[in-house]
Amino acid sequence: MSEKKPVVVYGVSGYTGRLVCEYLREYNIPFIAAGRDAAKVKAVVEKIPGIETADYEIAGVEHTVEALTKLFKGARVVSNMVGPFIKHGSEVVEAALQAGCHYTDTTGEQDWVLHAQERWGAKFAEKGLLLSPNLAQMYTTGEIAANICLETPGLDTLDILVFWKGFPTYASTQTIFTILKANWYYLEQNKFVEWDVTARADVVVPGQHETAIAVPWGGTAHPVWFKNDPRVSNCRVLGGVLARPVMEGVVQTTQMVKEKIKPLPPAEQEKALADIAATLQASMPPRENPRINTSIDSVYASGPLGRAHCVIHGNCNYKQTGMLQAYAAFALLQQPPKRTGFASGCQAFGYRELLGQLRSFGLVSKPIVTVHD
Repeated sequence: MSEKKPVVVYGVSGYTGRLVCEYLREYNIPFIAAGRDAAKVKAVVEKIPGIETADYEIAGVEHTVEALTKLFKGARVVSNMVGPFIKHGSEVVEAALQAGCHYTDTTGEQDWVLHAQERWGAKFAEKGLLLSPNLAQMYTTGEIAANICLETPGLDTLDILVFWKGFPTYASTQTIFTILKANWYYLEQNKFVEWDVTARADVVVPGQHETAIAVPWGGTAHPVWFKNDPRVSNCRVLGGVLARPVMEGVVQTTQMVKEKIKPLPPAEQEKALADIAATLQASMPPRENPRINTSIDSVYASGPLGRAHCVIHGNCNYKQTGMLQAYAAFALLQQPPKRTGFASGCQAFGYRELLGQLRSFGLVSKPIVTVHD
């Protein structure tokens, strides 16, 4: 092997990992596509459009701190796609820290984000490294909209809604069932307050007359990012997919979890949820279609005497995630992040900068902003 490729994408045999590699190619960044099965990684990467023009290598690696540290050594950024992260993330973060690499992932697990902050946040900061879990469409695009609202001073309450058309990938499905056994939190007066696992709401979706069913979706990372932000005291997030029958099934599942699975010992909870998840989608979903797979991020921000509303319409939420991960690597290879240690994508790279990148690839429209002050 010649000079080490600067970026390692771990978990490329999955849907999102493939998209990260695709956008690294767009940014002209050399990378190592890695996973536990090199043959599967190779088969996935070879199907990426235009991959013959990319500078990359394939690597198979055991999922241990020792093996991953050896792979990461000499690289500068690790983009991790291997979830559920509360189960598989610790080895990757620890290896990135030992190898001296920045770390990003696409988690939707609030409990993982809180765990990563507590266990590794200070350690990454000491080394001048970034620890940025949760860099993905379902979280970062909504965080961009929230920050646009907060450009109006005096607003301290965020009401966030995240929706998209499509179906979760296999890995996302595994994550959804993993977070069902965790506790979920929203932010109230800068303190975490636990959601009821069966919480749901009928919500008005910007741009359509029909209402939709929304759920806390594991609490999301937004309350974590805005906790201890002096601008924000309260943050609640709801979301889901726009297909109402799917969300009706989600509501039924959460009710079943509360009644039949939550009372079980932790090990039995995990097995019961894993058994259910295993019966669902296990194949690679079709490539997203921008005419079909759309996304909506809507944020109401309010204060005692003011209001702001920001809506960002987008398409292809997994492509948005792949681009955000690739841009993070692109930025980190050129200059230090705006914040080291534990930080969100917006805190590390700037929300206007991330919005500009999403727009440059045609993945989101111009934000629609309404302010009343």
